[in-house]
Amino acid sequence: MYSAEKPVRDLAELESMFDPMHPSQVNKFIDHIDAHCAAWIARTTFCTIASCNAAGQMDVSPKGDPAGFIKVIDARTIAIPDRIGNNRADTFRNVLEVPRVGLMLVVPKRKEVVRINGGAELVRDEALLDLTTLNGHRPGLVLLVRVEEAFFHCGKSMIRSAMWQPEKWGDPAGLPSYSQALKDHGDMEMPLEDIEARMAYNESDRLY
Repeated sequence: MYSAEKPVRDLAELESMFDPMHPSQVNKFIDHIDAHCAAWIARTTFCTIASCNAAGQMDVSPKGDPAGFIKVIDARTIAIPDRIGNNRADTFRNVLEVPRVGLMLVVPKRKEVVRINGGAELVRDEALLDLTTLNGHRPGLVLLVRVEEAFFHCGKSMIRSAMWQPEKWGDPAGLPSYSQALKDHGDMEMPLEDIEARMAYNESDRLY
């Protein structure tokens, strides 16, 4: 394992490396969903959910659906439905141990993101399950996030990555397929073509 030189372990040293924050960055945090955040949530098609278990092990899971899949229940509560996935339930297991999450919400073609942090719980509330039904799929549960912090994050990362600029994207040739990675990492005896068929079925017939 690589041993890095000059580790930073002191807060004063860390803060000395950065210029003072602009007042806009100090004061941009709100503790609820206002009209700006609600509009953003209504357009969100992809988000990441960060969570942590009691042992301190972290997880970040992606969630994606058509715009409007995340529901604003009230000014301090949003609901994210579960969809068919890999059945690992990493986020949900973590929330049962440490009921807190951090979200990053992405709107296509916008360089900024919205971040939300707060408490979390898993519910099987009938009204919420009905509200988040999509394409005939009624989720088995909903992740409720109790908003404590909500704020807009600047677009520098998206700009640097050229996320929405196809002409600047790199060539994915040479990357392993998902099926190949599963086979090799899992030391699976199943033939590659059978794994590929399963993955193709997942993407064509098992989205909802």
